[in-house]
Amino acid sequence: MNDYYNTCFYDIQEHPEENHVLSILTDNNPIAAILDIIISGACFMTLFRKCGLKWWQAWIPCIKSYCVGLCAHREKEGRILFLLEAFIYIMLILTLCPLPDTVLAVLALITMVLVIIEIIQVIRVYSGLCEVFKRKKTWILSWLLFSSLTALIWGLSSKFTPSAAATDKDKEADISGIEADKEAEGLTVNIEKRTAHQAFSTNTLLKDIHMIIPKGHMVLLLGGSGAGKTTYLNAVTGYEKADAIITLDSINIYKEYDQIKYELGFVPQQELMRGNDTVIKTLTDAANIRLPASMSHEEKKQRVMDVLESFGLSMLQNTAVEKLSGGQKKRLSISIEYISDPSLFILDEPDSGLDGVVARSLFEKLREIADQGKIVIVITHTPDRVIDLFDDVIVLAKDSSRTGRLAYYGPVDTARRYFARGNMEAILRTINQKEEGGEGRADEYVSSYSRVARLVDEGKTFDDAVDEVLASKNKEAADE
Repeated sequence: MNDYYNTCFYDIQEHPEENHVLSILTDNNPIAAILDIIISGACFMTLFRKCGLKWWQAWIPCIKSYCVGLCAHREKEGRILFLLEAFIYIMLILTLCPLPDTVLAVLALITMVLVIIEIIQVIRVYSGLCEVFKRKKTWILSWLLFSSLTALIWGLSSKFTPSAAATDKDKEADISGIEADKEAEGLTVNIEKRTAHQAFSTNTLLKDIHMIIPKGHMVLLLGGSGAGKTTYLNAVTGYEKADAIITLDSINIYKEYDQIKYELGFVPQQELMRGNDTVIKTLTDAANIRLPASMSHEEKKQRVMDVLESFGLSMLQNTAVEKLSGGQKKRLSISIEYISDPSLFILDEPDSGLDGVVARSLFEKLREIADQGKIVIVITHTPDRVIDLFDDVIVLAKDSSRTGRLAYYGPVDTARRYFARGNMEAILRTINQKEEGGEGRADEYVSSYSRVARLVDEGKTFDDAVDEVLASKNKEAADE
């Protein structure tokens, strides 16, 4: 967003006989560069004020780029721009030292690569500005060619008004303010928030997620890229702790992990098995690791044989893992976690790479596991081909502050009515951000579900609460 350093490096290439850029800086008139920063700052100052930021931030290189990202609700891109510009300025300072021509040439090449990356991030930021100010994307060209002038126009003209201030992070989507019963049977999830520290800020990855999943339920975990599905699962299993209370049959998973760890089963998307080992050796090793030390050798051996039979692997027990088909490997991968007979069974895309028939067979097995009184939570990118096997669906969505929020949790059939969509993929498109090809209605449904949750907490049935919220939304739409 300040091209002075680019000009300097281009001149380095044109003056290979110089061993430093002091003369180049002089030739490029540093006074003009300072004036450019002053004028640019004055132009962006008006935009920053309109977006709710401090006016003086427009005068500081690097910080200005980060703040433009905030104005565009593109904080991630703003941070990248800050780091890129800071790194380029550091390299400019390095060139003030006597350096060989080859080093200067390498610095120039690196800078050109960084400038290309910078342009990509700048375009994303300007696209975000157009969305926030509700302007056509053709304005991106004006921003690229005349950024200071465009910032001045947008900052001064009353025709350009941001739909939300840069500091409005969690105001759009409502907070439920409830808490699930920690003493309930099954899995109780009360996640206040899950944060991660990054440069310049603390990002909230998940927020306000409360639910009770009863025993015997098979639950689909649905959400777009970055909605927090993996973060949610890691928080539930205690792998990455959140500001939360997670209980399984009233036992606190975080505080009493040693007591509950054998009740948790997690099957990752990647198959972590040695190809040269046989099926029975793989499962026997898993039994020795996952089953309590108090179990006898004979008991563990019997458990291995029972699981092999249950998953249809008995006839393959002496076959090397690398000789198995894709579906057989998936069954073995699931068997490894199921060996400890967990009460909570979580699977991340178990049908990845499988055709419809094999995937269907696998999910029918998971349905059998749930019917044994287990809780089964599954992530899959092709939910509609097996949706009839699920009891409930959890829908996570990124709100306007890019925080993972709960947009729905309840029966599958009610989800179709709640979102007014016929299938899960259509529901996903509804809540996905517009830049992801969705409708950008995440905040709407997060707020609506918060109202549903409060009504249920007050004593209404789930279906009655959904009906009341939908009726209220329809009335509001009619009044508009």
